[in-house]
Amino acid sequence: MNRFTLRQKFKFGLIAVVVVSLLVLIGTRLLGKAALFHYMERDHVATVLNLKQAMDRVSEGARTADKVTRDELVRDIVKARDIAGNVDIELFAIERGAISMIGFGGVIDLPRKDIVELNRMRDIIASEPGSGVTPELVAKLKPDMDQVLDNTNRFGPLVAEVVNFIKVSVMFINLLGIAVLATSFWLIRQATLGPLQTALAAAHRIAQGDLSGTLSSTAQDEVGKLIAALEDMQSNLVRVVGDVRQRSHTVAQSMGQMASGSSELASRTERQAAALQQTAATMEEITATVKQSAQSVNEANRLARDASTLAAEGGQAVVQAVQSMDAIKAASKKIAEITTMINGISFQTNILALNAAVESARAGEHGRGFAVVAAEVRTLAQRSATAAKEIEALIRDSVDKVEAGSAQVGQAGQTIDQVVAAVGKVGGLIGDLAHAFAEQESGIAQIDQAIVELDQVTQQNAAMVQRAAASATSVRAESEALVQSVSVFKLAH
Repeated sequence: MNRFTLRQKFKFGLIAVVVVSLLVLIGTRLLGKAALFHYMERDHVATVLNLKQAMDRVSEGARTADKVTRDELVRDIVKARDIAGNVDIELFAIERGAISMIGFGGVIDLPRKDIVELNRMRDIIASEPGSGVTPELVAKLKPDMDQVLDNTNRFGPLVAEVVNFIKVSVMFINLLGIAVLATSFWLIRQATLGPLQTALAAAHRIAQGDLSGTLSSTAQDEVGKLIAALEDMQSNLVRVVGDVRQRSHTVAQSMGQMASGSSELASRTERQAAALQQTAATMEEITATVKQSAQSVNEANRLARDASTLAAEGGQAVVQAVQSMDAIKAASKKIAEITTMINGISFQTNILALNAAVESARAGEHGRGFAVVAAEVRTLAQRSATAAKEIEALIRDSVDKVEAGSAQVGQAGQTIDQVVAAVGKVGGLIGDLAHAFAEQESGIAQIDQAIVELDQVTQQNAAMVQRAAASATSVRAESEALVQSVSVFKLAH
């Protein structure tokens, strides 16, 4: 039971009550059915005996036969059949199965056999002609009637046995249910009231300041958790109280040491204030030196900016010269192309003059004048070709010189660019240095101000140290009072 919660325990108890109640209700129903079986058995026996007596009167002779009619026989047969059929009607299927399983299946089977025999007797009566009851009809009904009487005689003792069994079973079930309920309530009581009393006693003991006791529980229900929580609370209280006691003694000792140290701190604070005043004077001298250095750096920064401007202007002039050289180079190349074209024209003219001379030679006397002209033209073409070659050579030499000059100017431009970049870097470094001096000057001013404030704070600290000494004495007294208050708790040794 220790591993179940209170909810589960009470649920088990409720289930036990419900199960026992159901068993009691089932027993009550079975007792009612037993009484009903007694009544049906007696009524069935009376009806079957009436039917037997009527058939016996018919068998005795004609003198009494006219007093028995078929309707009377059919009425008794139907009544006996209906009584036998009530056995199946009054019992549930599960009840019929249970009765058969415990060995009383005849209580179910015999009425069913009676129904079959009685239905056969009714069919025989209905099939016979006439309206009266004759000995011959009774003779036909006799085998079935004998079987019904035999079943009825066997049914009575079986009913008595079933009724007796039901009474004993119901009594046993009721006693078992009472035992189960009593056991369940006893187990629940033992699992709840005992641990609750233990928890209550522990709570009273802890409330009175006694922390020396021990708590333990193996239960896993809510009461077990409550005891475990009380145990944790007691352990925490023991730890806290012991810690408070120890720390209170430590605080009391520390306060004594603090009081003695406060006076020494006051004297050191005064010496620190004097040192701070001397430091402030030194910082003023450093401030003046830094200001002078900052002015020199600013002047150097201005000169560097001017040099950078002049170098940039020289670089721009070099760039323009390079551009002019490039234009001259392009024009020279164009002239070289023109002279090349003139040289080609002269060569073609020379070829044409040669062809004209050949043609004039073929013409003989008539082509002499044309030959003279062709010779002159050839001479002029050769001279033009020679002049064009000389011009081309001069232009190529000029182009080479222009290219060399352009390369030198470009190299000079690169050098000037490097100078400009170097001057810019120097200017940047000087600017950074000027900015650093400015920041240093500002920082020194802040340090000076901080030293002044630190001097004021140091003087204030001296006064606070004296007050701290008085507070330490007061805290020591409070610590001793706290130790006395905590001593009310009793701890285990």
